[in-house]
Amino acid sequence: MGKCDGRCTLVAICSLQLIAALQRQVFDFLGYQWAPILANFLHIMAVIMGIFGTVQFRSRYLILYAVWLVLWVGWNSFIICFYLEVGHLSQDRDFLMTFNTSLHRSWWMEHGPGCLVTPVLDSSIAPDDHHVITVSGCLLDYQYIEVLSSALQVLLALISLAALTPMVTSLLRRPPTSNCSPSTRLGRGRWYSHQTTLQN
Repeated sequence: MGKCDGRCTLVAICSLQLIAALQRQVFDFLGYQWAPILANFLHIMAVIMGIFGTVQFRSRYLILYAVWLVLWVGWNSFIICFYLEVGHLSQDRDFLMTFNTSLHRSWWMEHGPGCLVTPVLDSSIAPDDHHVITVSGCLLDYQYIEVLSSALQVLLALISLAALTPMVTSLLRRPPTSNCSPSTRLGRGRWYSHQTTLQN
């Protein structure tokens, strides 16, 4: 039975990242959050590349995956600060998430646990293709759900970086191998020697 080294751990973490990213992508699509949708798509591609690099021992893919994880931690840290309105960040600047293409916010704003949505009729502040609503009774506000989702992404990325670092280090220290093994070269030498004997 083969020994399962750090590759198994890294593949397992990458699988969890992939599941979490796909789940997040679905809810961001439902909320028309275009900036997170783009970031999630890039993250999914990077995780797939990381799994491939882990299985195939490709150090370049693993290095690119590690660089992306650092960027991914930074992006999710920004999401956390955005929804908690840290510093000068404000949730009123919805164009940061939707590229100013719609007035939608997080899908969890209306569909959070325990939320009661009440439409406001005859409102003059809404555009023609939108409606005004009031949300009450939520057990957990939508911004905290988004913060928890981003915090989970940061945690998985940091664990993946911790498991990835020794693997990349060992791959970079490994001496390069030749495309032709010694047994193959020896076999060819015997064939040429036998051919020369027949010709003589």
